[in-house]
Order: sequence, then structure tokens, then C-alpha cells
Amino acid sequence: MISKLASVDPSASIAPGAEIGPWTYIGPGVIVGEGTKIHSHCNIKGPTVIGSNNTIHSFCSVGDDPQDKKYNEDGQESRLEIGDGNTIREYCSINRGTALGGGVTKVGSDNWIMGYCHIAHDCFIGSHCIMANNSTLAGHVEINDYAILGGFTGVHQFCRLGESSFSAISTIIVKDIPPFVMVSGNTARARGINKVGMKRRGFEQVDIESVKRCYRIMYRRSLTTSSALVELEKEVASPVIAKIHRFVLESTRGIVR
Repeated sequence: MISKLASVDPSASIAPGAEIGPWTYIGPGVIVGEGTKIHSHCNIKGPTVIGSNNTIHSFCSVGDDPQDKKYNEDGQESRLEIGDGNTIREYCSINRGTALGGGVTKVGSDNWIMGYCHIAHDCFIGSHCIMANNSTLAGHVEINDYAILGGFTGVHQFCRLGESSFSAISTIIVKDIPPFVMVSGNTARARGINKVGMKRRGFEQVDIESVKRCYRIMYRRSLTTSSALVELEKEVASPVIAKIHRFVLESTRGIVR
């Protein structure tokens, strides 16, 4: 199912069940898995591995060189890895990694990446995430499972977004967002917990109440982050609070307050 109007490098590996649309370029070092459909007018460069059952819509640039002045093509390891079942809509760009970030950009599985999104070099995207239209990630950003980025969200390099976190439209994120926290604004401020997202994932009410209690400690008691961590240590018997505690403890940029 490769269009006669597509350009596929002989060294590329295209699974028998994959589809390549017209006017799409598949470069050397590209691997495309079973059931993946790449629409017309896409530019796919390698080394890039694209798993099974993905859909990449028209005019996407996937696996191109990282937008980093320090990047040097000569001998520098640089690749992109994409999992299974992702939907990548029109005009998205996903760059390969650089040596500083371990040489790889990774996108997990079952993500919904809407039109005009950008994923820069050395980013890590988990699974089941949603990036609404025009969301933009700078280099070395980490997005954990089930996170949702509202349209026009911009994320500063080296930021981390915890699982099931949520950003509202046009949010500018310059610090880490703990798991299950909702943010908005320029720059981002915490606005509450993602209770709807937790319910959709099947969390029990006791877990939601634990996250509410954790949020009050971090954001409603005027505590410093260090003092909040001390208080959270008393609550780590709860698995969800233990997860938040670990995330905040490991933060190097500091968390959104």
C-alpha cells in the first residue's frame, strides 16, 4: 500500500500492512510498523522507528534534525522512537534527539497529538496523552501518562508534567507540574486537581480525596516547597500521594505554585 507517487528510500523498512500516501518522503533509516498509515505530503526522516497502527496526517515533519545549534550531524547519535496507536494530525513536527539528551526523542503509545503541535529534540512523551492544537514543547520536556495540554500551551525546556496533569488554553509552563494538578495562565499557576481526569481513569474516591488533601498541603497552607514535602511524608502511605511526593522531591526546576 505504497503510493506510486511516494518517495521511499530503499533502506527504509515498511511493514507489509502499512500505507504510504502520495507525495510523502520516507528517508533512509526509517522503520514503519504494521498497520501504520502515513497520509500525503509528509516528510519522514531517520533514524526513526514508528510502531504499529499509528496514523500520521498530511504535511507532518517527523524525525527531522533537531533545532539545536549544538547539534552536529557528523557522528552524533540522533533518533526518534514512536510507539503504537498514536494519532498525529496535520502539520505536526517531531524532531530527533541530541547527544545532550541521550540522543533520542521518545513518544509512547495511544497519544492524540492535534494539528500544528511541535515536539522538540530529546522530549519524552508517555502514553494516553493529549496535546491540543498548537501545543509546543521545547527541548528535553517530559510529559507523563494521561497528561492533557490545552491548545496553544507552551512548555519551557527541561520541564516535567506529571501524570494526569492538565493545562488550560494558552498556558505558559516554566516549572514542573505535579501529577493530577491543573494549571493555567502566563506564567502557569495551580488551579486545582484534575478530578474529572482521575474519575475517567477509574480512580476510587479515596484516591481523589487523598490528592485533594495533598493539594491543600502544597497550595493552600502557604508552605514552602520544603515544608510541604515534610508534611507530605506523613501521607506517603497513600500510593497517589507517594507518587506526588516523589515527583516534587525529584524536581530540579521547582514546581508550579
